[in-house]
Amino acid sequence: MYNNMGPQPGMPMHQGIPQPGMPMHPAIPQPSPSEYVQSNISRYFSDPQYYFQVNDQYVRNKLKIVLFPFLHRGHWTRISEPVGGRLSYKPPIYDINAPDLYIPLMAFGTYVVLAGLSLGLYGKFSPEALNWLFVKGMVGWFLQVMLLKISLLSLGSGEAPLLDIVAYAGYTFTGLCLAVLFAEARSYDSSRHHYLLIFVALAQFPLLIWLGNISVNWLF
Repeated sequence: MYNNMGPQPGMPMHQGIPQPGMPMHPAIPQPSPSEYVQSNISRYFSDPQYYFQVNDQYVRNKLKIVLFPFLHRGHWTRISEPVGGRLSYKPPIYDINAPDLYIPLMAFGTYVVLAGLSLGLYGKFSPEALNWLFVKGMVGWFLQVMLLKISLLSLGSGEAPLLDIVAYAGYTFTGLCLAVLFAEARSYDSSRHHYLLIFVALAQFPLLIWLGNISVNWLF
């Protein structure tokens, strides 16, 4: 009456019947170790060349925004574009709101030079003092990066690229250069040394604009 003959000869026992240890769903392909490492690196780090794609016009406009943000009349959001199926941002040369590392590095070097000249005018300059200025500047830069990172984590936005945070923290040195210049101007006297310091300090800004013509190929 019923077909209870069981499996026919030659028919596999497991056909159509899930066996113990067999996956119930098709296996999901896993990324290779190299792809996993690359995805995690790109998650927190960006291409360093991206931050040096600048020109003279960008340097001038960016310095205006950094030093006089209240004069900025445009938007503050970055320009996004799809690249390789994912969302990316345009480089600094095409977006004034994009972070760069060119201005922070130049501003940091200018700050060290101005602070060293200031020490020399007061007879306190030495190679050890210049090295100490460099170390203090780097430590201050690092602390600013950590402060920004902690602030982003507390706001739930801790996945920002590290070099973005380094760039934003480095813009502080542009203001420090002006602070050193104004500090020397306040202690102005008729000494020729102060004339020399003011001349050198003022020459830094045209130098930064001129260096803005350096292409990425020079840096890499």
